[in-house]
Amino acid sequence: MTKLRIGHGYDVHRLTEGRPLILGGVTVPYEKGLAGHSDADVLTHAVMDALLGAAGLPDIGNLFPDNDAAFLNISSIYLLQQVAKKLDEAGVQVVNIDATLIAQAPKIAPYRLEMRQNLAAALGIEVEQVGVKATTEEHLGFTGDGSGMAAHAVALLEKL
Repeated sequence: MTKLRIGHGYDVHRLTEGRPLILGGVTVPYEKGLAGHSDADVLTHAVMDALLGAAGLPDIGNLFPDNDAAFLNISSIYLLQQVAKKLDEAGVQVVNIDATLIAQAPKIAPYRLEMRQNLAAALGIEVEQVGVKATTEEHLGFTGDGSGMAAHAVALLEKL
């Protein structure tokens, strides 16, 4: 039996007025932010669910429920640090993460390295182990019309 485990994460949030746009722990200048109970960092949420899935642990909705006041406006990078602790307790280590943000705007290229650095630092891994990219949906669907953003992530873990 292999020691490698793959997980997939997906998250989506609606864009709304009056909130900062936080992606991968970076506050990205934009006229709207993502609606959610926490900071609604859709990219970090997808990464967390990919990691938790690969480890066979409960998802973020179970660990950090959106009806718990303790998680209101909480930093998703902080929550990712908590996930890292759970991975350590489960005896797994991150091999790599690859994440894709799906949004018509804004462009994230100027912030991509900082996002990778934030995700890697929260997990105690090297930046080279974290991939972050973005795509539009050519003005199709809720992400294409600017109503929201989505993210997919895959994670490869190794059982120690």
